Amino acid sequence: MPSISMFYGIVIYLYFYDDERHKQPHIHAKYQGDEASFSIIDGAILAGSIPPAKGKLVEAWIEIHRESLMADWELAVNGQTPFPIDPLR
Repeated sequence: MPSISMFYGIVIYLYFYDDERHKQPHIHAKYQGDEASFSIIDGAILAGSIPPAKGKLVEAWIEIHRESLMADWELAVNGQTPFPIDPLR
């Protein structure tokens, strides 16, 4: 489960071989003990929860980095290490 970015206390992860549960490209965001999965395609929360303000930051970050996230998703589901992605600033 490599961490690919961190900003404002939020850590973003991609899990290896993680294409079965949600059936779509997604990331995992953790913030102070809370965790949520977000769709890379549209930024929607697929499972879990984090505080709404932090969720909005994750959605904005996904929008900015969608192309890089899709490339990292392909690497991770094939067992390869994804590249780090710039944090939200």
